[in-house]
Amino acid sequence: MKPSDLDNQHFETVIIGAGMAGMAAGIRLALAGKHVIILERHNASGGLNSFYSIEGRKYDVGLHAMTNFVPKGTKGTPLTKLLRQLRIPYDALDLCQQNGSRIAFPGAELEFSNDFALFETEVARAFPKQIDGFRALAEEVRTLDAFNLGAIPTSARAAVQRHISDPLLEDMIFCPVMYYGSAEEHDMDYGQFSIMFRSLFFEGFARPFDGVRVIIKLLQDKYRSLGGIRKMKCGIKQIHTNGNKASAIELDNGAVLTADKIISTAGVVETTRMCADQPADAASDNIGQLSFTETITALNKQPTEFGWDDTIIFFNTRERFHYAGVRDELVDPTSGVICFPNNYQYGDGRQLDEGFLRITAMANHDQWCALSPADYLAQKAHWYAELQKVALGILPAPKNGLSLDDARIASDMFTPRTVRKFTGHLQGAIYGAPNKIKDGRTHLDNLYLAGTDQGFLGIIGAMLSGISMANLHVLQGD
Repeated sequence: MKPSDLDNQHFETVIIGAGMAGMAAGIRLALAGKHVIILERHNASGGLNSFYSIEGRKYDVGLHAMTNFVPKGTKGTPLTKLLRQLRIPYDALDLCQQNGSRIAFPGAELEFSNDFALFETEVARAFPKQIDGFRALAEEVRTLDAFNLGAIPTSARAAVQRHISDPLLEDMIFCPVMYYGSAEEHDMDYGQFSIMFRSLFFEGFARPFDGVRVIIKLLQDKYRSLGGIRKMKCGIKQIHTNGNKASAIELDNGAVLTADKIISTAGVVETTRMCADQPADAASDNIGQLSFTETITALNKQPTEFGWDDTIIFFNTRERFHYAGVRDELVDPTSGVICFPNNYQYGDGRQLDEGFLRITAMANHDQWCALSPADYLAQKAHWYAELQKVALGILPAPKNGLSLDDARIASDMFTPRTVRKFTGHLQGAIYGAPNKIKDGRTHLDNLYLAGTDQGFLGIIGAMLSGISMANLHVLQGD
């Protein structure tokens, strides 16, 4: 079926976006026997977590680590719940645990792994006067009803400061939590903080040996096996409205289809602006301001040969950690994330054929998008080099006289301009709008949100969002 063949077709549910949330929602509805279709503007599934090839080399984007790792059979956790809801076996994910990660700040470092006891021991070592407060915070986070869709947002900074009095430890806790799941500048909702704290520190990091494409293929194959329809290169021009309902969906090619219900993973502002009854600049006060750049370097040696054993390093070089949109430069190199996809416990003698070094930092969407083609390439080259220097300042000195420059065999870099082009996210905001819509409801009775702007972030969070919104708004009450 071509996109043009969709004209005058009717579906019980139309899902906008073939990212993790959209595909999970599609599987959940197809399992229930619903006549469902997923429409995706781009030519690859995965949304913010995808992959691409240059000269035969595959690059993952989005996936540094899959958070929420728990051993097979662990009950009552997000990973276990979503696999049960999607009828996907645990072993199909091929999850391999991290070696270990760390948080690196001026004057202090904290190591952590998939065993929370290590992180607790590290806090006690580096901040002995804070350990009682840290334990009290951890217990509060463990018992908080963080997934309550009706909860009123509250300040995570204020909640943490009730237990932690040292600003350095406070910032070190917030750095990984924010980089892996905050759409807000400086602060975040305490419920979202708790979800991320659990997923990073209580549960942990893992990765399929073949990266994010394993997860995407699993979801695609499951959805297809259930008879679900997915249309790529199929953008939405407008959602037609009639009173307080969405009445039809008009595609970019002019085809018009109808649905009883619509679940959009395109973002709250982006979805609102699709609606015919809303102005073109609707919800402009809720556009995310946080965008990122990332360099990816392929090496002819494994990172461990350089003496680089960490899986992920969250770093900050300022006196105080500053998590906010970049205003005056193209890139803020003073904080970020260093990731080595090789440094997971792949087992069975498995290891990636090449070494990979990924460096993420915050970046300025407007300035990157305003550059001429020549200036864009020049600035990419400049900031690529700058971020390598930053990483070398954080990492241990290379062993055996090795040089990062000599070992480099390929490199690439994405910017906020890339994010905007391939995801449609306004301002290249990877984590979407700062004000999340936890219950997924919009101004239209049969149009719902899932994914980033519903509020569950990351790969597991996005899939849980798709499942929970499909359950709540489509399957409950059937």
